[in-house]
Amino acid sequence: MSLVIDNVGELVTNDEGDGLLGLRRDMAVVVEGDRIAWIGPRGEAPAADERIDADGGAVLPGFVDSHAHLIFAGDRAEEFGARMAGSPYTGGGIRTTVAATRAASDDELLRNAARLVAEARRQGTTTIEIKSGYGLSVADEARSLRLARTLTAETTFLGAHVVPAGHDADDYVALVRGEMMDACAPYSKWVDVFCDRGAFDGDQARAILTAGAERGLSLRVHANQLAEGPGVRLAVELGAASADHCTHLSDADVAALAGSDTVATLLPGAEFSTRSPYPDARRLIDAGVRVALATDCNPGSSYTSSMPFCIALAVRDMRMTPAEAVHAATAGGALALRRDDVGRLRPGAKADLTVLDAPSHLHLAYRPGVPLIKTVLHDGVPQ
Repeated sequence: MSLVIDNVGELVTNDEGDGLLGLRRDMAVVVEGDRIAWIGPRGEAPAADERIDADGGAVLPGFVDSHAHLIFAGDRAEEFGARMAGSPYTGGGIRTTVAATRAASDDELLRNAARLVAEARRQGTTTIEIKSGYGLSVADEARSLRLARTLTAETTFLGAHVVPAGHDADDYVALVRGEMMDACAPYSKWVDVFCDRGAFDGDQARAILTAGAERGLSLRVHANQLAEGPGVRLAVELGAASADHCTHLSDADVAALAGSDTVATLLPGAEFSTRSPYPDARRLIDAGVRVALATDCNPGSSYTSSMPFCIALAVRDMRMTPAEAVHAATAGGALALRRDDVGRLRPGAKADLTVLDAPSHLHLAYRPGVPLIKTVLHDGVPQ
């Protein structure tokens, strides 16, 4: 079957066209199966079996959410309320979610994660990464990743989220890089470590990441969320695809990122929810760093699945232009996952796209909180 999206007022391609977003106007897009087959002026579109009328609206690549923690049980609304009343965020609430997750059944965990994936899809997200990290035992981490693999190919082993209560840190690192990783690697594409104050230091993170690389896993790092530290430069040194958070950066951190292929993935939902300082995206972009935006969807520090919300925050509070924020939420996320088949619209790419009930990508930040997503195609299928 073929499908034409016709009467497109503004097409964001992240490819050939005007400016950073590769804008093209008065266009049509033809989809065959799960791939884009043709892009061109709307009056020249070839015949197709079905038609979607964009009605002059903007069409964008589907959002690529490259950082999310969706395998969990329970919520931490009371913790959020306490933070809004003045309590600082320390990351300690992770252990609360670990207890709830361990107590939940497979069905409960999968239903909750599938609910969040569907919620994200309705808001334009067509590619999503899912981490473990709320099991912190061999059996529970492997279970988390086995369930996540049913929802996405982008699965990340995050056994090194925090040291669980009652464990010696060095003994736990040995467990993560040994028996736990052996059990989790078959369900994982990536390995990640929370390298930050109160979590894992540089030596511990290096040991876990190198063990993952030896098992064929690609690398990601939670880095510099709570304080300056070794996380960003370790990510660059080891060739990680992404250093995530990047809230507290030295000049050396920025220079390291700018001279590397490591993407700085910024997670403004976390700063919104913790009342922490926002990352300085302007500083990174001006230095030549490649930037992605993601939701960090999790029950404690960023309980949102909305990429449009993160785009609005990035524009308002991180000094990004609307075009930079949209690019970071699409092509930037694809770079952070080392994917070239998503995050842009061109013949041969996956037919993952979003039709807005608005004439321009500008409306995503201009009208925050308004449901502007009209139609989402994932693998060429309207959702």
